[in-house]
Amino acid sequence: MPEGPEIRLAADKVAKVLVGNRVETVNFGLPQLKRFESRLAGNSVTAVETRGKAMLTRFDNGLTIYSHNQLYGRWYTVRRPRMPKTKRQLRVELCTASHKALLYSASDIAVLDDAGLSAHPFLARVGPDILDRSLTKSQIVERLQAPQFNNRALGGLYLDQAFLAGNGNYLRSEILWAAGIEPSRKPVSLTATEHEKLAAETLKIARRSYRSGGVTVTRELASQLKAKGLSRGRYRFYVFGREGQPCRRCETPIERGLMGSRNLFTCPTCQPL
Repeated sequence: MPEGPEIRLAADKVAKVLVGNRVETVNFGLPQLKRFESRLAGNSVTAVETRGKAMLTRFDNGLTIYSHNQLYGRWYTVRRPRMPKTKRQLRVELCTASHKALLYSASDIAVLDDAGLSAHPFLARVGPDILDRSLTKSQIVERLQAPQFNNRALGGLYLDQAFLAGNGNYLRSEILWAAGIEPSRKPVSLTATEHEKLAAETLKIARRSYRSGGVTVTRELASQLKAKGLSRGRYRFYVFGREGQPCRRCETPIERGLMGSRNLFTCPTCQPL
């Protein structure tokens, strides 16, 4: 499943062809949304935003297309009149004079006004977007210390979209390893220094993954590993998916466990219980 960085990168591509441009035609593949086609056509897109794994395409008439990229939803952008080669089902088609933005396979789609956005069950419960440029280390520390979060195992908390929207499975393994924190520990057990370290690595790893297109290791390390002949899949992460391979910090074999019914990768030396 795509995580925050991948959703934001998809939003960037959509924004590049839509923002500031008039959408000439709108087509919805879901019957219940057909009534909005004429209300959106002829208007301009003012912004394409993300809230965790949801994308918001805002129009200048006050309406917004909400789409949640679940397991199979995917956006494409192409020059008109081309269409992508795919067997997926078309859900949304937004056409400007020169381009098309196309959403396939997603089923969680709605057209909402400002009141509808505020009342939407997903948007109403999610926390700050992990890639929000205004999100700070201090704000993350505050959330870690909040009563609803501070007594929960971090391995589970770091999948909860109410804590930080856009966090996901590979990010939690990478962040907790970078911060040197064992996943079963709870925020209430952390020292002030550990809180600061975890908050800093949360922002650093997520933003690096966004900038690099899904690579969480530093650019320097990635270059070194590529020079040794490693493929992207083998140099991309510090611990995620690397069970049995040596830790990039201490060379202890990486271990795989389950938490929240999802694979979780750790280094027993760098992340002592």
